[in-house]
Amino acid sequence: MNKKDNNLKDGNMDHSKMDHSKMDHSNMDHDRGAMGGHAHHHHGSFKEIFLKSLPLGIAILFITPLMDIQWPFQIIFPYADVVAAVLATILYLYGGKPFYMGAKDEFMSKAPGMMSLITLGITVSYVYSVYAVAARYVTGEHVMDFFFEFSTLILIMLFGHWIEMKALGEAGNAQKALAELLPKDAHVVLEDDSIGTRPVSELQVGDVIRVQAGENVPADGIIIRGESRVNESLLTGESKPIEKNIKDQVIGGSTNGSGVLYVEVTETGDKSFISQVQTLINQAQSQPSRAENLAHKVASWLFYIAVIAALIALVAWMIIADLPTAVIFTVTTLVIACPHALGLAIPLVVSRSTSLGASRGLLVKNREALELATKADVMVLDKTGTLTTGEFKVLNVTHLSGAYTQEEIIVLMAGIEGGSSHPIAQSIVQHAEKNGLSPVYFDSIEVISGAGVEGEANGHRYQLISQKSYGKTLDMETPKGATVSILVENGEAIGAVALGDELKESSRDLIQALKKYGIEPIMATGDNENAAQGVAEELGIQYRANQFPEDKYNLIESMKNQGQTVIMVGDGVNDAPSLALADVGVAIGAGTQVALDSADIILTQSDPGDIESFIELSRNTTRKMKQNLVWGAGYNFIAIPIAAGILAPIGITLSPALGAVFMSLSTVIVAINAMLLRLDPK
Repeated sequence: MNKKDNNLKDGNMDHSKMDHSKMDHSNMDHDRGAMGGHAHHHHGSFKEIFLKSLPLGIAILFITPLMDIQWPFQIIFPYADVVAAVLATILYLYGGKPFYMGAKDEFMSKAPGMMSLITLGITVSYVYSVYAVAARYVTGEHVMDFFFEFSTLILIMLFGHWIEMKALGEAGNAQKALAELLPKDAHVVLEDDSIGTRPVSELQVGDVIRVQAGENVPADGIIIRGESRVNESLLTGESKPIEKNIKDQVIGGSTNGSGVLYVEVTETGDKSFISQVQTLINQAQSQPSRAENLAHKVASWLFYIAVIAALIALVAWMIIADLPTAVIFTVTTLVIACPHALGLAIPLVVSRSTSLGASRGLLVKNREALELATKADVMVLDKTGTLTTGEFKVLNVTHLSGAYTQEEIIVLMAGIEGGSSHPIAQSIVQHAEKNGLSPVYFDSIEVISGAGVEGEANGHRYQLISQKSYGKTLDMETPKGATVSILVENGEAIGAVALGDELKESSRDLIQALKKYGIEPIMATGDNENAAQGVAEELGIQYRANQFPEDKYNLIESMKNQGQTVIMVGDGVNDAPSLALADVGVAIGAGTQVALDSADIILTQSDPGDIESFIELSRNTTRKMKQNLVWGAGYNFIAIPIAAGILAPIGITLSPALGAVFMSLSTVIVAINAMLLRLDPK
C-alpha cells in the first residue's frame, strides 16, 4: 500500500468511540507514539528504578575493586566479594529488569536491537563475576570479577534512559498541553436562566454555556449572545485576539477577552477541534517515516555485527591473553555497540518537529510529508481562500444609462441580491450599506440558472447577470482580474459592478520563498480566465483557469507521471481528490472532515505564510534527521572495533564502564541535537 493509500485509510478511521473529552490526558504515555521501538519505556519508571538502584550500585563500588586495583575510597573486608555478589544479584534482577524485559519484546518481535545488546552486556559481566567469586572459594585461585564495571554499567544505562525519556517526553507534550487548555468545569445556562456548574466531559451538543472574561472556552460552539475578543493563539497560531460577535464560532480551549459570551455547544468529545488536533498529533508521532525505518534496520544490523564482533573479541583475546581480558573486551564491545543513539535519532526529531509545528498551527498528519516536502519540484495552489481572502469587495460601479444615476444602480443591485448568501451578492449589499443607501424592494426574485438573478421592482423587470451571459461588449474599464456583473433592463445594460477577490497579505512573500527554495508555484483555480490571469500576473506565477476538481487531479497526475514531486495546497473540500493524490497534500484551514481525510498537513490559520513555515519546518526537520542518523550510525561503526581491542597494540583500550559512558554520551548528543530544532518566528 503506498503512502496516499495509507493516508486515506488513516483519515477514514472511526474515532466515534474515542471520547477525548472524558480522557485524562495528563497521564498519557507520550513516549509510546514517538519511540517506535521503545514503546515499553517510560521516563518516570526509569527515574524510580535508577534512584532505588543507586544505593545498591554505590555500595558495590565501595566494596569491590576496579580492575583488581584497590582504590583509596574502597572498603575491603572479609567476604566483601560475597556481599558484592548478593548486592549485584539484587541490582541485576531489579535494575536490569527494564533491559531484559525489553530484550524479550525485541526477540518476540524478531527484531533484536539495543535492549538485547544491553542485556547481553550486563548479563555477561554479572554471570562471569558470580563465577569468579565462586571459583575463588572452590578452587582457591584468584579470578578477577567485574562487579565494579557491572554496577556502573547498569547505573549509567538507567540514568541515560531516564534523561533520554525525559527529553522525549518534553518533545512530545503537545497533546497534554492542548488538554490543559480546556477547563474542568463549564458554566451551563439552565432552563430557568440560572447558571449551573457541569464537568466539561458531560456537556452535550445544544447546551448553552456562559464564558466569563478571562476564562478558557470549555467547548466548540457558536456565540448566541455577547461580544468579545478571543485569543486563539495556542490553538491556531493566530497571534492577535480575534473580534467575536453573535453567530461567530469559538474553539474550545481559546481564551475569552473582556466580554461575557453565551455559547451554544456544537461539538464535544472526539469531534471537537482539540480532540481532532490531539488525534492528528498522535497519528503523526506513531507513524514511522522512511528515515526511521532505515534507523531501525541499521539498529538490527548492529545487533548482529556487535554479537559477531564480541565473539571474535572473546576468542581472539583468549588466545592473545586470558579469559578475564577476553571478557572485558567482549562486555565492552556489547555495551558500546548499543544503538540507542541510532534508535532515538529519528523519533526525537519528529516528536520535536510535530510539537513545534502544532504550536504554530501546522498540524502534521503524515510524518513522511516532512521528508517529501524537501524534494518538492512543484506546488499547485488553489486561488480563492488560499492565495486570496475569498471575500469579494466592490471595486467600482458604472451606470450605463442616462435614465439612472450611479446611486440608483447601486440600490437596484443591492435589492435584487438582498436574499442571496453568495459572497458576490453579500459584497454588493454591504457596499450599499457602507454608502448609506437603502436597497430597493423587489416584489419577486428568481434565479437564472448559470447566469444570475432576475426580479421585479416598481413595475420594472431587472436582471443581474454575468458578463458572459450578457454576451455583448461594453464600453467600460474593468479592473484586472475583476468579476463583472451586468444590471439589465429590457435586454439593455443600465449598469455594471466590478468585484475583486483580494490577495492575502502573505501571498507575495510565499511565492518569493517558493522560488528561493526552487519550488515552482502554479495556481489552479475554478475561476474564469480574466480573474485567474489578474491574480497570476500580480504574483508572477503560472496559472490554470476554469479548473474543475477533476482538472486539478489530472494536472497533478500528469506532473507525477513526469517524475515531479508535487505539493498541493487547497481548502480541503473541492480539492480533496488533488490533496489525496499529491505527494504532499496541504489543507488550508482545519475542522472539516474532508481536510482531515485527504491532507497530510493542515494549516489552521488559512494563512499562506504558514506554507512557508511548513517548508522551513520540513527542511530543518530533515536536516536534523540526517545529522542524527550520521552520528548514531557512524559512532557505532567506529566504536565497535575500538571496543573489541583493535587499537590495543598501540595502547588504546576501553573498559566496560567507559564504554557505557561513551554510549550514553552519544545518546545525549542526539537528544540535544533534536531539541535544538527551531522554526524561525514569523
